[in-house]
Amino acid sequence: MRSKTARTVLPAVVMTAVSMVLTLAVVMMWLGRAVPWPVALVVGLGIDGGWLATLAYERRLAVQGDHNHVVTAVGWLFGLVAAGVLVTHALTGTESAGAWLAVAWLPVAAKALWLVHGLWERTALTPVALGAIRDIQQEARDEAAVARARLRAEAATEETRLTAVTAAGARVARVQAQTAQRLSKAWSTLETARKGEGTGRALTCVTSPVTPSVTARWELPVWGPTEPVPVLEAASALTDDALDVLVDGIRTSEDPALSYREMATRFRAAGHSASEVRLRAAWKRVV
Repeated sequence: MRSKTARTVLPAVVMTAVSMVLTLAVVMMWLGRAVPWPVALVVGLGIDGGWLATLAYERRLAVQGDHNHVVTAVGWLFGLVAAGVLVTHALTGTESAGAWLAVAWLPVAAKALWLVHGLWERTALTPVALGAIRDIQQEARDEAAVARARLRAEAATEETRLTAVTAAGARVARVQAQTAQRLSKAWSTLETARKGEGTGRALTCVTSPVTPSVTARWELPVWGPTEPVPVLEAASALTDDALDVLVDGIRTSEDPALSYREMATRFRAAGHSASEVRLRAAWKRVV
Protein backbone atom coordinates (compact mmCIF):
# COMPACT_ATOMS: atom_id res chain seq x y z
CA MET A 1 0.00 0.00 0.00
CA ARG A 2 2.82 2.42 0.86
CA SER A 3 4.61 1.69 -2.42
CA LYS A 4 1.44 2.46 -4.37
CA THR A 5 0.95 5.68 -2.38
CA ALA A 6 4.52 6.73 -3.17
CA ARG A 7 3.76 6.43 -6.89
CA THR A 8 1.33 9.35 -6.69
CA VAL A 9 2.75 11.42 -3.85
CA LEU A 10 6.41 11.37 -4.90
CA PRO A 11 5.92 13.24 -8.22
CA ALA A 12 3.79 15.83 -6.43
CA VAL A 13 6.47 16.37 -3.74
CA VAL A 14 9.27 16.67 -6.30
CA MET A 15 7.35 19.10 -8.50
CA THR A 16 6.32 21.17 -5.47
CA ALA A 17 9.93 21.40 -4.29
CA VAL A 18 11.13 22.39 -7.78
CA SER A 19 8.39 25.03 -8.03
CA MET A 20 9.33 26.53 -4.63
CA VAL A 21 13.01 26.66 -5.55
CA LEU A 22 12.24 28.33 -8.89
CA THR A 23 9.86 30.81 -7.24
CA LEU A 24 12.43 31.77 -4.61
CA ALA A 25 15.17 32.12 -7.25
CA VAL A 26 12.99 34.29 -9.48
CA VAL A 27 11.96 36.54 -6.59
CA MET A 28 15.61 36.94 -5.56
CA MET A 29 16.67 37.83 -9.14
CA TRP A 30 13.65 39.97 -9.84
CA LEU A 31 13.37 41.96 -6.61
CA GLY A 32 17.08 41.79 -5.76
CA ARG A 33 17.78 44.63 -8.16
CA ALA A 34 15.23 46.97 -6.60
CA VAL A 35 15.33 46.08 -2.89
CA PRO A 36 17.94 44.58 -0.60
CA TRP A 37 18.33 40.81 -0.97
CA PRO A 38 17.06 40.04 2.57
CA VAL A 39 13.75 41.65 1.63
CA ALA A 40 13.58 39.65 -1.60
CA LEU A 41 14.41 36.52 0.38
CA VAL A 42 11.59 37.21 2.83
CA VAL A 43 9.14 37.75 -0.03
CA GLY A 44 10.17 34.54 -1.73
CA LEU A 45 10.04 32.53 1.49
CA GLY A 46 6.66 34.07 2.27
CA ILE A 47 5.20 32.86 -1.01
CA ASP A 48 6.72 29.40 -0.61
CA GLY A 49 5.86 29.25 3.11
CA GLY A 50 2.24 30.21 2.55
CA TRP A 51 1.94 27.63 -0.20
CA LEU A 52 3.58 24.96 1.96
CA ALA A 53 1.42 25.81 5.01
CA THR A 54 -1.84 25.64 3.08
CA LEU A 55 -0.69 22.42 1.45
CA ALA A 56 0.16 20.86 4.84
CA TYR A 57 -3.19 21.91 6.29
CA GLU A 58 -5.04 20.59 3.25
CA ARG A 59 -3.22 17.26 3.53
CA ARG A 60 -4.10 17.06 7.23
CA LEU A 61 -7.78 17.53 6.44
CA ALA A 62 -7.55 14.92 3.68
CA VAL A 63 -6.05 12.35 6.09
CA GLN A 64 -8.96 13.00 8.46
CA GLY A 65 -11.43 12.50 5.63
CA ASP A 66 -12.41 16.19 5.65
CA HIS A 67 -12.28 18.96 3.08
CA ASN A 68 -12.27 22.74 3.28
CA HIS A 69 -12.98 24.81 0.20
CA VAL A 70 -11.35 27.94 1.69
CA VAL A 71 -8.06 26.17 2.32
CA THR A 72 -8.16 24.69 -1.17
CA ALA A 73 -8.83 28.10 -2.70
CA VAL A 74 -5.95 29.67 -0.73
CA GLY A 75 -3.63 26.88 -1.86
CA TRP A 76 -4.57 27.43 -5.49
CA LEU A 77 -4.08 31.17 -4.98
CA PHE A 78 -0.50 30.67 -3.78
CA GLY A 79 0.12 28.32 -6.71
CA LEU A 80 -1.21 30.91 -9.19
CA VAL A 81 0.92 33.62 -7.54
CA ALA A 82 4.04 31.48 -7.93
CA ALA A 83 3.15 30.77 -11.56
CA GLY A 84 2.47 34.47 -12.10
CA VAL A 85 5.87 35.37 -10.70
CA LEU A 86 7.55 32.98 -13.11
CA VAL A 87 5.53 34.22 -16.08
CA THR A 88 6.19 37.88 -15.21
CA HIS A 89 9.91 37.24 -14.88
CA ALA A 90 9.94 35.47 -18.25
CA LEU A 91 8.08 38.33 -19.96
CA THR A 92 10.11 41.14 -18.42
CA GLY A 93 13.46 39.41 -18.63
CA THR A 94 15.81 40.14 -21.52
CA GLU A 95 17.38 36.70 -21.83
CA SER A 96 16.03 33.12 -21.81
CA ALA A 97 12.38 34.18 -21.85
CA GLY A 98 11.33 30.96 -23.56
CA ALA A 99 13.07 28.79 -20.98
CA TRP A 100 11.38 30.57 -18.07
CA LEU A 101 7.99 30.34 -19.77
CA ALA A 102 8.60 26.59 -20.22
CA VAL A 103 8.87 26.11 -16.43
CA ALA A 104 6.23 28.66 -15.45
CA TRP A 105 3.53 25.95 -15.39
CA LEU A 106 5.25 23.89 -12.68
CA PRO A 107 3.40 25.42 -9.67
CA VAL A 108 0.00 24.76 -11.25
CA ALA A 109 1.13 21.27 -12.26
CA ALA A 110 2.24 20.61 -8.66
CA LYS A 111 -1.22 21.58 -7.36
CA ALA A 112 -2.84 19.35 -9.98
CA LEU A 113 -0.67 16.42 -8.89
CA TRP A 114 -1.71 16.95 -5.26
CA LEU A 115 -5.33 16.93 -6.44
CA VAL A 116 -4.77 13.63 -8.25
CA HIS A 117 -3.13 12.18 -5.14
CA GLY A 118 -6.13 13.24 -3.02
CA LEU A 119 -8.54 11.61 -5.45
CA TRP A 120 -6.47 8.40 -5.35
CA GLU A 121 -6.55 8.36 -1.58
CA ARG A 122 -10.33 8.76 -1.51
CA THR A 123 -10.77 5.82 -3.89
CA ALA A 124 -7.98 3.57 -2.61
CA LEU A 125 -8.92 0.17 -1.15
CA THR A 126 -7.16 -2.07 1.34
CA PRO A 127 -5.49 -5.31 0.22
CA VAL A 128 -8.24 -7.28 1.94
CA ALA A 129 -10.93 -5.50 -0.04
CA LEU A 130 -8.98 -5.89 -3.27
CA GLY A 131 -8.55 -9.60 -2.56
CA ALA A 132 -12.29 -9.99 -1.92
CA ILE A 133 -13.05 -8.20 -5.19
CA ARG A 134 -10.64 -10.48 -7.06
CA ASP A 135 -12.25 -13.55 -5.49
CA ILE A 136 -15.73 -12.35 -6.46
CA GLN A 137 -14.65 -11.63 -10.01
CA GLN A 138 -12.91 -15.01 -10.29
CA GLU A 139 -15.99 -16.79 -8.95
CA ALA A 140 -18.17 -14.97 -11.46
CA ARG A 141 -15.80 -15.94 -14.28
CA ASP A 142 -15.81 -19.57 -13.11
CA GLU A 143 -19.61 -19.68 -12.99
CA ALA A 144 -19.83 -18.11 -16.43
CA ALA A 145 -17.34 -20.64 -17.83
CA VAL A 146 -19.25 -23.56 -16.28
CA ALA A 147 -22.54 -22.21 -17.64
CA ARG A 148 -21.04 -21.85 -21.13
CA ALA A 149 -19.61 -25.38 -20.97
CA ARG A 150 -22.97 -26.77 -19.82
CA LEU A 151 -24.82 -24.99 -22.63
CA ARG A 152 -22.32 -26.24 -25.21
CA ALA A 153 -22.62 -29.81 -23.88
CA GLU A 154 -26.43 -29.66 -23.92
CA ALA A 155 -26.37 -28.23 -27.43
CA ALA A 156 -24.01 -31.00 -28.61
CA THR A 157 -26.19 -33.66 -26.96
CA GLU A 158 -29.36 -32.26 -28.53
CA GLU A 159 -27.64 -32.08 -31.90
CA THR A 160 -26.55 -35.72 -31.60
CA ARG A 161 -30.06 -36.79 -30.56
CA LEU A 162 -31.68 -34.93 -33.46
CA THR A 163 -29.14 -36.42 -35.87
CA ALA A 164 -29.87 -39.93 -34.60
CA VAL A 165 -33.65 -39.40 -34.78
CA THR A 166 -33.37 -37.97 -38.27
CA ALA A 167 -31.20 -40.87 -39.42
CA ALA A 168 -33.60 -43.42 -37.89
CA GLY A 169 -36.57 -41.73 -39.54
CA ALA A 170 -34.77 -41.73 -42.85
CA ARG A 171 -34.03 -45.46 -42.50
CA VAL A 172 -37.67 -46.19 -41.65
CA ALA A 173 -38.82 -44.18 -44.64
CA ARG A 174 -36.41 -46.04 -46.94
CA VAL A 175 -37.58 -49.42 -45.62
CA GLN A 176 -41.22 -48.44 -46.06
CA ALA A 177 -40.55 -47.23 -49.58
CA GLN A 178 -38.69 -50.42 -50.47
CA THR A 179 -41.45 -52.59 -48.98
CA ALA A 180 -44.14 -50.67 -50.83
CA GLN A 181 -42.14 -51.03 -54.03
CA ARG A 182 -41.79 -54.81 -53.55
CA LEU A 183 -45.52 -55.17 -52.77
CA SER A 184 -46.39 -53.14 -55.83
CA LYS A 185 -44.18 -55.29 -58.03
CA ALA A 186 -45.62 -58.51 -56.54
CA TRP A 187 -49.16 -57.25 -57.00
CA SER A 188 -48.39 -56.21 -60.55
CA THR A 189 -46.97 -59.67 -61.23
CA LEU A 190 -50.07 -61.36 -59.82
CA GLU A 191 -52.35 -59.07 -61.82
CA THR A 192 -50.40 -59.78 -65.00
CA ALA A 193 -50.60 -63.52 -64.36
CA ARG A 194 -54.37 -63.34 -63.69
CA LYS A 195 -55.05 -61.42 -66.89
CA GLY A 196 -52.74 -63.59 -68.97
CA GLU A 197 -54.14 -65.77 -71.75
CA GLY A 198 -52.59 -69.00 -70.44
CA THR A 199 -53.84 -68.58 -66.90
CA GLY A 200 -57.36 -69.77 -67.60
CA ARG A 201 -56.16 -72.77 -69.60
CA ALA A 202 -53.72 -73.72 -66.83
CA LEU A 203 -56.43 -73.54 -64.19
CA THR A 204 -58.81 -75.54 -66.37
CA CYS A 205 -56.24 -78.24 -66.88
CA VAL A 206 -55.65 -78.52 -63.15
CA THR A 207 -59.28 -78.30 -61.92
CA SER A 208 -61.18 -80.10 -64.70
CA PRO A 209 -60.22 -83.65 -63.59
CA VAL A 210 -61.22 -82.82 -60.02
CA THR A 211 -64.33 -80.69 -60.54
CA PRO A 212 -65.62 -81.26 -64.06
CA SER A 213 -68.71 -79.09 -63.62
CA VAL A 214 -66.91 -76.07 -62.08
CA THR A 215 -65.31 -73.35 -64.15
CA ALA A 216 -62.01 -72.22 -62.68
CA ARG A 217 -61.88 -68.53 -61.83
CA TRP A 218 -59.07 -66.76 -60.13
CA GLU A 219 -59.88 -63.51 -58.33
CA LEU A 220 -57.21 -61.50 -56.48
CA PRO A 221 -58.00 -60.29 -52.96
CA VAL A 222 -58.97 -56.66 -52.62
CA TRP A 223 -56.07 -54.44 -51.60
CA GLY A 224 -57.69 -51.44 -49.96
CA PRO A 225 -60.23 -50.47 -47.28
CA THR A 226 -62.14 -53.39 -45.79
CA GLU A 227 -65.36 -53.63 -43.85
CA PRO A 228 -64.89 -54.35 -40.14
CA VAL A 229 -65.96 -57.81 -38.98
CA PRO A 230 -68.61 -57.70 -36.25
CA VAL A 231 -67.41 -58.89 -32.89
CA LEU A 232 -68.91 -62.19 -31.80
CA GLU A 233 -70.93 -62.01 -28.67
CA ALA A 234 -69.39 -63.88 -25.77
CA ALA A 235 -71.19 -67.07 -24.84
CA SER A 236 -73.02 -67.00 -21.61
CA ALA A 237 -70.93 -68.42 -18.79
CA LEU A 238 -71.99 -71.72 -17.20
CA THR A 239 -73.19 -71.74 -13.63
CA ASP A 240 -71.27 -73.71 -11.04
CA ASP A 241 -73.98 -76.40 -10.85
CA ALA A 242 -74.12 -76.83 -14.63
CA LEU A 243 -70.33 -76.90 -14.78
CA ASP A 244 -70.24 -79.56 -12.08
CA VAL A 245 -72.77 -81.70 -13.99
CA LEU A 246 -70.74 -81.45 -17.24
CA VAL A 247 -67.44 -82.22 -15.52
CA ASP A 248 -68.89 -85.20 -13.67
CA GLY A 249 -70.57 -86.55 -16.81
CA ILE A 250 -67.34 -86.33 -18.86
CA ARG A 251 -65.24 -87.80 -16.03
CA THR A 252 -67.52 -90.82 -15.53
CA SER A 253 -68.18 -91.39 -19.23
CA GLU A 254 -65.59 -94.17 -19.22
CA ASP A 255 -64.51 -96.81 -16.75
CA PRO A 256 -62.17 -96.22 -15.09
CA ALA A 257 -62.91 -92.48 -14.64
CA LEU A 258 -60.94 -90.00 -16.73
CA SER A 259 -58.10 -87.93 -15.32
CA TYR A 260 -58.36 -84.17 -15.06
CA ARG A 261 -56.26 -83.55 -18.16
CA GLU A 262 -58.36 -85.94 -20.27
CA MET A 263 -61.58 -84.48 -18.88
CA ALA A 264 -60.42 -80.91 -19.64
CA THR A 265 -59.47 -81.88 -23.21
CA ARG A 266 -62.88 -83.46 -23.91
CA PHE A 267 -64.64 -80.57 -22.16
CA ARG A 268 -63.12 -78.00 -24.48
CA ALA A 269 -63.41 -80.27 -27.53
CA ALA A 270 -67.16 -80.44 -26.91
CA GLY A 271 -67.34 -76.63 -27.33
CA HIS A 272 -67.78 -75.74 -23.69
CA SER A 273 -65.99 -72.68 -22.26
CA ALA A 274 -64.76 -72.11 -18.72
CA SER A 275 -61.64 -70.71 -17.15
CA GLU A 276 -58.96 -73.03 -15.86
CA VAL A 277 -59.60 -71.90 -12.30
CA ARG A 278 -63.35 -72.66 -12.44
CA LEU A 279 -62.79 -75.94 -14.27
CA ARG A 280 -60.30 -77.16 -11.67
CA ALA A 281 -62.62 -76.06 -8.84
CA ALA A 282 -65.50 -78.03 -10.39
CA TRP A 283 -63.24 -81.09 -10.70
CA LYS A 284 -62.37 -80.87 -7.00
CA ARG A 285 -66.04 -80.59 -6.06
CA VAL A 286 -67.17 -83.63 -8.03
CA VAL A 287 -64.24 -85.91 -7.19
